Amino acid sequence: MTANYDVAIVGCGPVGALAANFLGKAGIHTLVVDQAAVLHPLPRAVHIDHEMVRLFQDVGLTDSILPLMRDTDGHLHVGADGGVIRYMGTAGQARRFGWSNDYFFYQPELEAALRAGFARFDNVDLRLGCRLTGLSQDGGQALLTLTDEGGEQTVTARYVIASDGASSPVRKLLGVRLDDLDFEEPWLVVDAEVEGPLSFPPVAGLPPQADLQRLSVMMCDPRRPATIVPGPRNLRRWEFMLLPGEDDQDMMQPDRVAALLTPWVNGVPHRIVRGATYRFHGLVAERWRVGQVFLAGDAAHQTPPFFGQGMCHGFRDVANLAWKLGLVLRGLAPDQLLDLYQPEREPHVRGVIGAAVAAGRYICVLDSDQAAARDREMRARMADGPPRTAADLIPAIEGGIVRPGAGQRFIQPRVGLADGSSQLLDDITGGGWRLILRRDVAVPTLHPAWAALAGRVWAAGQDGTSDPDGHLDGWFTTNGVVAVLLRPDFYIYGTAVDTAGIAPLVATLAADLTLSTVKGAIWGT
Repeated sequence: MTANYDVAIVGCGPVGALAANFLGKAGIHTLVVDQAAVLHPLPRAVHIDHEMVRLFQDVGLTDSILPLMRDTDGHLHVGADGGVIRYMGTAGQARRFGWSNDYFFYQPELEAALRAGFARFDNVDLRLGCRLTGLSQDGGQALLTLTDEGGEQTVTARYVIASDGASSPVRKLLGVRLDDLDFEEPWLVVDAEVEGPLSFPPVAGLPPQADLQRLSVMMCDPRRPATIVPGPRNLRRWEFMLLPGEDDQDMMQPDRVAALLTPWVNGVPHRIVRGATYRFHGLVAERWRVGQVFLAGDAAHQTPPFFGQGMCHGFRDVANLAWKLGLVLRGLAPDQLLDLYQPEREPHVRGVIGAAVAAGRYICVLDSDQAAARDREMRARMADGPPRTAADLIPAIEGGIVRPGAGQRFIQPRVGLADGSSQLLDDITGGGWRLILRRDVAVPTLHPAWAALAGRVWAAGQDGTSDPDGHLDGWFTTNGVVAVLLRPDFYIYGTAVDTAGIAPLVATLAADLTLSTVKGAIWGT
């Protein structure tokens, strides 16, 4: 029997599950398959940032997911001499994007919540314990051979999202090679339940607002670099670099793991959940689209975990793909729009991986003299300007469906309501394409594409709303514009400096979405 789907998602980890939520919300007929019959029971990824919570907000899952998470205050790097060499803290800072900058979680719980999320949609089918055993493409569709305990079946899909992990069978079937960014280091990852605060050595130069229990702390100690991060409830994680000559299997033995944890849990009851060694990599797939198939998440790229952006990259991938797939499948844009997925995402990914690799190179210094020189250099950099946060590492999208100079993430302040309460901007304006206007700017007649896109227009002050913290007014003033046009993934498509530029901005979007080659054929202009 052959079943026909708009999209098939191979791999139902967090990235595939979030993709299913986006596609389910968009009404796209979707199949999700995963070779595992049950959720993986142990933690792997542990961190996301505010942008990911905004994506959960977009698909209506914050109420179910946020209680599973712990929000924290950023990142701290401690040098060989026990002093601060880099602080990327957020304590006391305004939440420009609506949420805390850093959240830690227990991956099995997050995956379960994301799967429960797409179970809301009748247009999404899930098949667990189902392996992809064949993949071919013909006539603008993919043919997937699936095997489970009931036997073998072939299904067809217009498009396939391969979110099947770092070892990605789909990537191998497609013959896509990985670009090795020349970073590979062995680390021991330890998760534990700890019934009390951790013991940290004194840290010189710690900002007064910084709480070590609420930070991701990187000990750049040449004797053994290590990371200590908080987690939800009583969960904590350590990552210890393996030193030259140390054996992976030996380092995973319970007595070795316990010895490494002892200084941090001195006198505090605790239970080690697991200890496992990993190789931290910097890798990027050379092709993210092959015909009707798209690589996403770890199948497309792998990053060292020093800023906790691995899962975030994958979530950004599927947020980018989902709105493009929606337009193409609804006949509002040509298939060529999907060719912009990799050009938009790859420079973004490489920029962040580059920052993580650069951090890894100085974190992993094992020579004491080199470590002392590194500490002096890092402190000199800190003195050059105000502290930055990990959010500042995320670059703008520089090509694709963005206008020159745009491509940044747009802020999400709280909006005051007439009854005195407040809500986050996205809850007021909704998702999708949005045109947000400065206070008292009139709405001009817009290109017919805007209605076809189900675009929304919202002006500050509309319906008795207010900008209680001044963030919107400040953003418009700082950027010298009267309007901002947002993509469905919250990145800025473009801006207008005056009211006369608003209608042309929307018209330009229509042309960009049809990629000029078919201009008029879709929008009827």
